[in-house]
Amino acid sequence: MKRHYRVVVAKPGLDGHDRGAKTITRALRDAGFEVIYTGLHQTPEQIAETALQEDVDAVGLSLLSGAHLTLFPRVIEELKSRELDDVLVFCGGVIPDADARALRAQGVAEIFGPGSSLKGISAWLEAQLDSREEQ
Repeated sequence: MKRHYRVVVAKPGLDGHDRGAKTITRALRDAGFEVIYTGLHQTPEQIAETALQEDVDAVGLSLLSGAHLTLFPRVIEELKSRELDDVLVFCGGVIPDADARALRAQGVAEIFGPGSSLKGISAWLEAQLDSREEQ
């Protein structure tokens, strides 16, 4: 890792299932990332404002409620409205392939479904952020 990256992990909307978000938060922390977990029931505005205030490199979104096609793009819009276009957005949850393609087209860098390797997610995030440092 080229430096200690800062990552926000957030739960947008009314989804109350936070086990996955807490698991990835711990895994990223253990891999050397500085992680800010926002907790449950965050609005896209709150998530983007946290990203701005905490000067993060990435935002990880976790959602199981099915509102990903609405909430994830709104988070990306809010990040852009704060001139945080360079913040990497990745997400996790049960997301159908067609929805995943739509989310990628709207700016989500990667989508991790149930059973994704925690080491794999950490390695992917590190590689993505390291490559940005080289540019």
